[in-house]
Amino acid sequence: MTSPYSHLLSPLDLGFTSLRNRVLMGSMHTGLEDKAKDFDKLAAYFEERSKGGVGLMVTGGFAPNWQGWLSPFGSKLSSRREVPRHLQVTEAVHRHGGKIALQLLHAGRYSYHPLSVSSSAHKSPINPFKPSALSGWGIRRTIAAYARAAELARQAGYDGVEIMASEGYLLNQFTCKRVNRRDDEWGGSIENRCRFPVEVVKAVRKAAGKDFIIVYRLSMADLVEGGNTWDEVVYQAKAVEDAGVTLLNTGIGWHEARVPTIVTSVPRAAFSFPTQRIRSEVKIPVIATNRINTPEVAEGLLAGGVCDMVSMARPLLADPAFVNKAAAGKAETINTCIACNQACLDHVFSLKRASCLVNPLACYETELVMKPVTQKKKLAVVGAGPAGLAFASYAAERGHQVTLLDQAGEIGGQFNLAKQIPGKEEFHETLRYFGEKLKSTGVDLKLNTVASVESLKAAGYDEVVLATGISPRKPGIPGIDHPKAVSYVDVLKGRVQIGKKVAVIGAGGIGFDVSEYLVHEGESPTLHPEHWYKEWGVDATLTAAGALVEKLPAPAAREVYLLQRKDEALGKHLGKTSGWVHRTALKDKQVRMIGGVEYERIDDAGLHIKIKEQPRTLEVDHVVICAGQEPLRTLQAPLEAAGVKVHLIGGAHTAGELDAKRAIRQAAELAAAI
Repeated sequence: MTSPYSHLLSPLDLGFTSLRNRVLMGSMHTGLEDKAKDFDKLAAYFEERSKGGVGLMVTGGFAPNWQGWLSPFGSKLSSRREVPRHLQVTEAVHRHGGKIALQLLHAGRYSYHPLSVSSSAHKSPINPFKPSALSGWGIRRTIAAYARAAELARQAGYDGVEIMASEGYLLNQFTCKRVNRRDDEWGGSIENRCRFPVEVVKAVRKAAGKDFIIVYRLSMADLVEGGNTWDEVVYQAKAVEDAGVTLLNTGIGWHEARVPTIVTSVPRAAFSFPTQRIRSEVKIPVIATNRINTPEVAEGLLAGGVCDMVSMARPLLADPAFVNKAAAGKAETINTCIACNQACLDHVFSLKRASCLVNPLACYETELVMKPVTQKKKLAVVGAGPAGLAFASYAAERGHQVTLLDQAGEIGGQFNLAKQIPGKEEFHETLRYFGEKLKSTGVDLKLNTVASVESLKAAGYDEVVLATGISPRKPGIPGIDHPKAVSYVDVLKGRVQIGKKVAVIGAGGIGFDVSEYLVHEGESPTLHPEHWYKEWGVDATLTAAGALVEKLPAPAAREVYLLQRKDEALGKHLGKTSGWVHRTALKDKQVRMIGGVEYERIDDAGLHIKIKEQPRTLEVDHVVICAGQEPLRTLQAPLEAAGVKVHLIGGAHTAGELDAKRAIRQAAELAAAI
């Protein structure tokens, strides 16, 4: 039979070597790179992905010298003493036929330390430290450091290096007028601004030899003011090609850009357009990236002539066997990346170890291990939300006999609400994955079933896991039972017809999601890239410098007030790398965000509040209550009284702000231990 992914799975001949398929695992810092003692974990992490069929992997960024550190004493390769720890990584990858490149990343003005350097002494808006401008001697010394690091990478068994010249890091700071204000041979014209990265490539090629892969990650759409024009991007691409680059990878956006590039609301493959255009300008293979998370999307790009390879980082965090599953014709069993950022980028930017919301085993391959059971148990899981689904799947996979019960007619719990939010359509994929996982692991799924103490006791389960979730908290506001007051659950399930003026009480994650739901009418912009580009000011024609134009958001479907009791900025506690996207999206829809609110009452006139002791009436049609949750554990005490061993996971354990990352990880840890 012909594979539906024939382009994705075909080898790529690079002349001196060949890649077994067109999948590149893009660079992603995990935190395991920063300490020598963690390299055994890093090796296991990459080995799992090599075993899973990936063609070429790229490590997280390693600085070529201490000035380029992302943070003090972070990942670096500049000394022969550092080589042995890397050998365990490369040997683990090669055992399974994969190839791996070390990313050389000099952070420049993104270095989080006071001795950072850049093309010019201009501070980044996202870093408190102001860099010094590199001198001509400093530039030549840095070029030599890149060459030395590449030579050491080869000694360490790497098949190549990726030179990071995108996302606003040092080389990008030289190529772009936004930061480069020099008037010497390293600044001014595009030829001078590109001189540094071109010399880096030449030095790396000379040091590493002709039979060594050099990937160059080029910023093809800076998405910042003062970004490069398309002609300048093309010039750089051709210049580094002539200097000896093997593969040209796509970089999109600077870290300081105010356009989202990888969060879940970004359309799939939304940034493939510059890759397709650059492909006609160069002779070397080009790589498309950003929000490519299914084999269907990847195959479509390759078959359509958009690129020669696809880069997927987080999708291979979510499922290390992605490639093998696609090759076996089992794409429906892939654990799809939902681009939530919660356990990967949010962790990394908080200096924690990365993992994955939908796959908590990621980066914990040596610690969170699902070993076959020595004593099989009969287990009941009550509640088929994310926690219950994860526990049931892992426990059954280990060999336990598992029954999963839920009173609803479908699996998913709160994910069935989340998937209704515009921009969160990927949650459908997680539920599809768990549905397949329940089947493959033999979980006995009983929907439309109310679990009782009597039925659970009578069935003779050894232990019962309560993943019963939460019940929405009902605040004691006078008039809370007025017809205008509705629960977010009823809104997202379509049980009420919401009016044109709405107040949302509670500005946590659910409040922001509900507000997003309310300001849209019809299909989400995430499903229509041309609409999404207008919403965020992305120039897909590449006419504007940096591919950045004025935003033209569509009018909001409703007038929305988002309110909270705390007198602080709304959305302050949302995800570190995605919270600003949610805040910006609502501001662009003219949502009025108000903190320090006292709720007086709800009546026919609307919602009566006080702000700094000043009374005000919001004349709204509805008041949507998103004021927190309470754990639902009514079965716990009577089960324990009946002598049944009970475990609580997910919302039943801790409600707070609903946290799928915590729920799924908690489920995995219990499943590994039970």
